[in-house]
Amino acid sequence: MTDREILFAGAFLRSIGTSLIGVLLGIYLAKQELDPAQVGLVIAVGLGGAAAAALVVTIWGDALGRRDMLKILALAGALGTIVAACSSRLDLLMLAAFVGMLNGMGRDRGAALVLDQAILPQTTGDERRTLGFAWYSVLQDAGHALGALLAGAPVFLRNAYGFGELPSLRIAIGINGVLLLVSAGLYTRLSPAVEAPERARTIVVSGESRKRLWTISALFGLDSLAGGFLTTSLLSYFFFERFGVTEGVVGALFFGARLANAASHLGAAWLAKRIGLVNTMVFTHVPSSLLLVTVAFAPSFPVAAVLFLLREGLVEMDVPTRQSYVMAMVRSGVTNLVRLGGWAIAPAFAGMLMQGSLLAGPLYVGAAMKIAYDGLLYAAFRRAKPPEER
Repeated sequence: MTDREILFAGAFLRSIGTSLIGVLLGIYLAKQELDPAQVGLVIAVGLGGAAAAALVVTIWGDALGRRDMLKILALAGALGTIVAACSSRLDLLMLAAFVGMLNGMGRDRGAALVLDQAILPQTTGDERRTLGFAWYSVLQDAGHALGALLAGAPVFLRNAYGFGELPSLRIAIGINGVLLLVSAGLYTRLSPAVEAPERARTIVVSGESRKRLWTISALFGLDSLAGGFLTTSLLSYFFFERFGVTEGVVGALFFGARLANAASHLGAAWLAKRIGLVNTMVFTHVPSSLLLVTVAFAPSFPVAAVLFLLREGLVEMDVPTRQSYVMAMVRSGVTNLVRLGGWAIAPAFAGMLMQGSLLAGPLYVGAAMKIAYDGLLYAAFRRAKPPEER
């Protein structure tokens, strides 16, 4: 296998487990009789662990070695997952979530992604950079779709083998640990070529690039804060509580959502060539936020599901375009760190909001903040073109 194939395979396996955790974590915690505020707290701590790992990778990843860091991240994730699958105490669940970087977002956007994004552009030129990130995102969302489908495993285990609710959920959660162990084995086969060149470790950032980096990081922080109100775990909890559907039904819904995400990534690459990266990011993101608000008002689960799937067909079109734009304009992992920080902060507040009478409150707040982000992003960067658009 080439280095690129290993990275793609690792991302695929990682995204399966991430999606599985995203769909089941909120339901698993609810079945342990945690209230919404505690559910939000555990999700926030898990994302906090992911943010801490991203900080280490961003600052010391190249110096410590990209291959070693990928292996350590996979092993830590496996350990935390297994402990979480065996625990019932809130303090142990929080510790496991932090160490295992349990990603309630349900999307593979953690510290390993920072390393992947640093390595992949070395294999493409400017003209094929966006397409390369699009295919990477397609593989991720294929994994996300499969992971969402696997979230129906607890229902299968209960019906076919007579497992209880909690044991069936524990087994399903543990699948993520196995997948991470397999990916750790894959990373042992990476070549020294993936390591950062010495000159890349001492790049001096110009004043203009530094200003652009801080602006785009601040905007991404706002977007990620909004996304923290809309984690897959919290959305799964919303569908579970609002409509009384099972894990299998929620898993099937997110399976369809991730297929829509995967298709949209290639559509994003096609659209970006015609209207530009920034326009693609903004003009697809605003309608997706408006559709999200309609989900909160849906009178039944089938209606909510259709509206949600329409939203998912648009919401991820900004992912490969954003990744490509960042690597073209600022080439920094700081933006990923900022995004993870925002995701880690919001779930605890979203859980407290859901604990009251506003079960759909996070949907309103998250959608409003995302629309504000889109407007500010367009105003700040509509004239800042990447090399291929100049």
